[in-house]
Amino acid sequence: MDAIILQTFNGLSLGSILLMVSLGLAFAFGLMGVINMAHGEFIMIGAYTAYVFQEAFAHSLGGVEAGVWFVLAIPAAFLVAALLGALMEVTMIRFLYGRPLDTLLATWGAGLVLQQAARSIFGAPNVNVSSPIWLQGGFDFGAQLLLPYKRIFIIVLVAVIIGAVYFYLYRSANGRRLRAVMQNREMASCLGVRSRWVDASTFALGTGLAGVAGVALTQLGSIGPSLGTFYIVDAFMVVVLGGVGRLPGTILAALLIGISNTLLELGTSATVGKVLVLLAIIAFLQWKPSGLAALQTR
Repeated sequence: MDAIILQTFNGLSLGSILLMVSLGLAFAFGLMGVINMAHGEFIMIGAYTAYVFQEAFAHSLGGVEAGVWFVLAIPAAFLVAALLGALMEVTMIRFLYGRPLDTLLATWGAGLVLQQAARSIFGAPNVNVSSPIWLQGGFDFGAQLLLPYKRIFIIVLVAVIIGAVYFYLYRSANGRRLRAVMQNREMASCLGVRSRWVDASTFALGTGLAGVAGVALTQLGSIGPSLGTFYIVDAFMVVVLGGVGRLPGTILAALLIGISNTLLELGTSATVGKVLVLLAIIAFLQWKPSGLAALQTR
């Protein structure tokens, strides 16, 4: 029972990371039909932003253990990744709308460029980002059941992000415009919505969330230029299973995939667990191709 509880908790934290990564992909694909293969590299950009803050500002902000630099790195990673995402949308992706294969190839090439840029700046070997003292240790329930503070922090961070995204989508003017363009681009444009501006801002929002996910991942292991490639496939599975552009479906799909992966690893291995989850997703989509929460229109 302790092992099941621990694996469920780890699956919840993994699902939280997948959710942060997948939100941007879900909105970009649902709104613009763009298959962004460079999304994982924005995770890497967020992780390296935290590393830069550690190296450049930690000593002047009370030291590494105080963690002030880490808190500041979260909004900084969002801004850096969002600005780079907006730049990519304006200079490249905007000219490839309606051509999904071309966007796939172009963003894949852009991802390779970003990876090589990271190797040139920070070097090929992985680097480590230290944990603040308040993220070290965990809740000890005895019987080898320890819930790390790092993973609890990730879950709380994702809950805050979900609340912010919900407010943006359903309580702000920009969110209403985004939902209008996603449902009917032509009609929204006729009513005065600047659909291209909505595309750019939504793409920047998605890449910014990927940057925040990168900061969270620095607490789970070392980081390197290929950090994002380990999560991009699972993120696409979340998007397809949850229903394109649907916030409730994306949340449910991320948690289901994360918890299923870790629980299936108990009786099998990590590879077999991923294969079983993939087969289950394929079987579900054969029954319900639109995903867990399809967009309903009248």
